[in-house]
Amino acid sequence: MLDTQTKRKIDAARDILVGVVPVPQSQVEQITIALIYKFMDDMDNEAVAMGGNPKYFTGDFAQFAWNKLFDPKLSGEGRILLYQDALSKIPLNKDIPTLFRDIFKNAFLPYRSPETLKLFLKCINDFSYDHSEKLGDAFEYLLAVLGSQGDAGQFRTPRHIIDFMVELIDPQKEDSILDPACGTAGFLISAYKHIIKTNSSNYDKANDPHTFTLHGIPLNQLVVQNEKRYTGDKLNPDQRTFIHKSIKGYDISPEMVRLSLVNMYLHGFTTPEILPYDTLTQKENWNEHFNVILANPPFMTPKGGIRPHQGFTIQAKRSEVLFVDYILEHLTTGGKAGIIVPEGIIFQSGNAYKQLRKMLIEENYLVGVISLPGGVFNPYSGVKTSILWIDKALAKKSDKIIFLKVNADGFDLGAQRRPIDANDLPAAFANARDFKKSLLSGEEYQAPDKDVIVVEKRRLAEGGDYNLSGERYVGVVTTCSKYPIVSLSEVAEIISGQSPDGTYYNIDGKGLPFFQGKSELLKCT
Repeated sequence: MLDTQTKRKIDAARDILVGVVPVPQSQVEQITIALIYKFMDDMDNEAVAMGGNPKYFTGDFAQFAWNKLFDPKLSGEGRILLYQDALSKIPLNKDIPTLFRDIFKNAFLPYRSPETLKLFLKCINDFSYDHSEKLGDAFEYLLAVLGSQGDAGQFRTPRHIIDFMVELIDPQKEDSILDPACGTAGFLISAYKHIIKTNSSNYDKANDPHTFTLHGIPLNQLVVQNEKRYTGDKLNPDQRTFIHKSIKGYDISPEMVRLSLVNMYLHGFTTPEILPYDTLTQKENWNEHFNVILANPPFMTPKGGIRPHQGFTIQAKRSEVLFVDYILEHLTTGGKAGIIVPEGIIFQSGNAYKQLRKMLIEENYLVGVISLPGGVFNPYSGVKTSILWIDKALAKKSDKIIFLKVNADGFDLGAQRRPIDANDLPAAFANARDFKKSLLSGEEYQAPDKDVIVVEKRRLAEGGDYNLSGERYVGVVTTCSKYPIVSLSEVAEIISGQSPDGTYYNIDGKGLPFFQGKSELLKCT
C-alpha cells in the first residue's frame, strides 16, 4: 500500500512547484527527472559503500553529483545554473545507461526562482532509491495527478478500467504485449502485474477479489493487490527475462515516453521497451506482431486528418479508425486485444467506420462490446466510450457477439469521481467470463435479463451498417392496454375536422369524454 509518508512527500513536492509550474504534466516531469537524478547518486553511493566505484557521476561529470547541489557555498543563482547545466550534460555521459540518457533527453528547468529550487531539491532529497513495490506505487500515484492532454485527445485511463480490461484479456507469461499509444504505460504495468499475480503461489484464483472490484478506494490511492505481495515465484529466470523483453510500448510524445520509461524502470524493468514512435505514420515497426494488444488510443484527429502510410487496410483519416485497424493488423493468428473506443466507432455511418465494423465481425476479430458510462474520463472529458473485446481464436467459435452494458463503475460521474456503491464491472466481467466458457465448451450461453444482449453476426450485417449498438437489436413489444384490441369505431364516435363545441363534452364531469387524435393519452408508452 502507498504509505502516508511517501504520499505526503510527493504532495509536498507538487505543492512547492505549483506556483511556478502550473501545468500538472510539467510538475510530474520535474519530479520524475529530479527523482532519477537523486536515485543515480544513491546507486553511486551504494557502490562506494560496498567497496566499488561510482559509475554515473565520475570524471568530468563528478561536478554534477547530487550532493554538489547542497554545497553551502553555492548561491541561489549558482544552484540554478548548476542544476540547469546538469540536466543538459547528463544525457551526454556515455557511462550512463541508454535508459537514463533517454529520460534526461531535452530536460530543462522551467523556472528561475532560487528559493523554489532549494525547497524542491530538499524535498526530493528525502526520497531514496529502492526497487520495492512501494516506489513503483508512489510513482503511479504521482502519475494520477496528470490531467488531460486534450489537444491530442489523450485522457489517462482510470486504473480500475485498465485492470478490468487486463483481467478480461488475460495476458499470459508466453505472450508478447504491445500498447501502441502507451501514455504513462498503465496498461503495460497492469499486464505485467497480472502475469506476476497469476504465477504466484499465494494467488487464489477462486477467492482473490479482482482489483477492479475494490472500488471503495479513492482513485488517488494505490494498494497492493488484495493486500498480498504477489512475487511471481512460479516464474523461472528465463521466463522473467522473456516477459521483460516482450512488453513494449509506443508513444508519439517524448514527455510520455520519458514517464513510461521511469514507470517501467521503477517496476523492475532495467531496459524497458518504450519507443518514441508515431504508430499511424511511421513504418519501421510495421512488420511486428503481438499476442496481446491493450490500448486507449487518442480520439482526436488534427485538422486535415491523419496522413497514414499505405499499409492500412481501411483508407481513413480518423485516428480512432486507424488505431483500431492498426491493432487488428498487428495481432498474431490467435491474438487478443482490448481497445477503448469513442462512440463513433460503434455507430457512425461513414464508409471507413462501416468498413472497420465489417472487418471486426466478418473476419472474426470481435467477441464483444462493453459500453462504459459517459463520465468515466471525468473531469477531463465526458466522452462516451466502449471497450472492444477482441479475440481471434474465440471469435471463430461463435456466430454471435455479446453486448455488455456498464451503467456504473464504482464511482460517481462528476468531476471528483467519488466512490459509490453501484459498480457493474464485476457483473460485466462475470457475464463475459461465462460467455467465453460457453464458447470454449460448445454449450449454449444463457444471457441474463439485464444489461446483456447477444446478437447473431448475420443480424449485425443486415443493411450493411454493422452497427454495434447492442440495444438497437432488442425486439420492442409495445402494449397500450390490457384490453383486447378492437376497431376505434366500435367504442367511440369519431368526429373529423375541428373540435366540437364545449357544450358537447366534459360538462361538469358528466359529459362525453373527448380526446384529440394527437393527445398524449392515446400514445403508447
